[in-house]
Amino acid sequence: MSSSVVKTGKADAPSRSAGTPPTGSRGLQGHPWLTLLTVAVGVMMVALDGTVVAIANPAIQADLGASPADIQWVTSGYLLALAVFLITAGKIGDRFGHKSTFLVGAAGFAATSAAIGFAGSIQTVILFRVLQGLFGALLQPAALGLLRGAFPAEKLNMAIGIWGGVIGASTAAGPIVGGLLVEHVNWESVFFINIPVGLIALALGLWILRDVKTENAAKSFDIPGIVLLSGAMFMLVWGIIKAPVWGWGDPATLVFLGGAVLAMAVFAFWQTKAKEPLIPLSLFRSVPLSAGTLLMVLMAFAFFGGVFFVTFYLQNVHGMAPVDAGVHLLPMTGMMIVGAPVAGAAIGKLGPRIPIVAGMLFTTAAMLGMSTLSTDSGTGVMSLWFVLMGLGLSPVMVGATEVIVGNAPLELSGVAGGLQQAAMQVGGSLGTAVLGAVMASKVTDVLPENWAKAGLPPVRGAQAEGLNQAAQLGIAPPAPAGTPQQAVDAMANAVHTSFVSGMSLAFVVAAVVALAAAGLGLLTKRGANDAGPAVHI
Repeated sequence: MSSSVVKTGKADAPSRSAGTPPTGSRGLQGHPWLTLLTVAVGVMMVALDGTVVAIANPAIQADLGASPADIQWVTSGYLLALAVFLITAGKIGDRFGHKSTFLVGAAGFAATSAAIGFAGSIQTVILFRVLQGLFGALLQPAALGLLRGAFPAEKLNMAIGIWGGVIGASTAAGPIVGGLLVEHVNWESVFFINIPVGLIALALGLWILRDVKTENAAKSFDIPGIVLLSGAMFMLVWGIIKAPVWGWGDPATLVFLGGAVLAMAVFAFWQTKAKEPLIPLSLFRSVPLSAGTLLMVLMAFAFFGGVFFVTFYLQNVHGMAPVDAGVHLLPMTGMMIVGAPVAGAAIGKLGPRIPIVAGMLFTTAAMLGMSTLSTDSGTGVMSLWFVLMGLGLSPVMVGATEVIVGNAPLELSGVAGGLQQAAMQVGGSLGTAVLGAVMASKVTDVLPENWAKAGLPPVRGAQAEGLNQAAQLGIAPPAPAGTPQQAVDAMANAVHTSFVSGMSLAFVVAAVVALAAAGLGLLTKRGANDAGPAVHI
């Protein structure tokens, strides 16, 4: 956006056509499609990092002698920082400009990636992973804010669709790229790959991006609001992450989850008193925006919670290498790559409601289909449900993002982008934890019966607990030397059958959540975007 101030009141329209490339000495600066290219390159790092690191974790653990708890922090520390800081990061973009925020995020993400690669201890890796999450949080809301400022309403859906396709492609490439790098180079290269990508994003950002600022943006920060919201998000996400380990009824879990509810209530009260609140509660007077936010939570719950088990199913039940498992997921991620731009075009013509509802119904059908997978299901059957899943998720991710960002005033586009990403993080964490608990309970119930049916001697005590935990990941126990092959096969079959039973139940629950999200999609509608904010503060 040009240096002239943009007004975004009820009767005011932006001082330029957001989809029109600038002219004169500025050259290509602010060009909508080049803006899209630039922010896509930056966000690609964050999306790629989400899946590529999971492949590297075993190598990191072996090389640095990390404990299982340490390795959990490599992932949890990053996710916590990302989830806690997203909305505040969006506010920073609204206050100081989304271009500056994006550039700082890209440079910081690349720099912390380099620091992780050169780290000599697991503690250093964890420290820089947390910092990496903070810089990643700066990138994503800023990217949506820049897109919101660069594109007019009639083209915003297509832009978000392509942006979603890039994220899908990066997510799909993660397991394959990570597997190849870990296998043929080293685990450090998984992080070093972010350096050239970050430098490209930084160079393009300096050359192409035009800042997005409005005269209505807050002039100060709501420090108490930031502290309360950050504390609430930390306690919520951390409680969800640890609940499967501690137990959902454990006092520690209840303290964290209860503390999150209390902090959120105090935060909501404070927002009604703050002079310049972090999240004006009047934002949620928009029913479509509120519905879109909850829809994003439910979609992420069903998708990330359900797909979490698929990687274990492919690698531990079917015995695939990480690279092979990534290839088998390509039908799903490939359809997301293709489907996101198509969904953007469809939403531009039809509005978000019909594509979102249809997408969640497709997702529901895919979840029910995946609940029927068995220990010997073939690639064709799996690919069918993966394709349907990709087709279903594309219009939901694009549509819900447009509903949230498009129904917010321009001066709060960064906060809206942070809200969208935070909803996805919370939903994904909650889905993984809740569906993980559902699966663990089912495996615990059926494993003794399946073990006995296989004619195997009963296992008790610590050995039984170890067997149960391994079965929850689909891992067959190692057999003592000299064990007949028939007994080895019987143990593996009992474990794999129990795992698939738990996975099937988890997918049924995910299908119910997806169906509820389809109903919620009926409340969504297109945002006002350039014509003026849908919510007036």
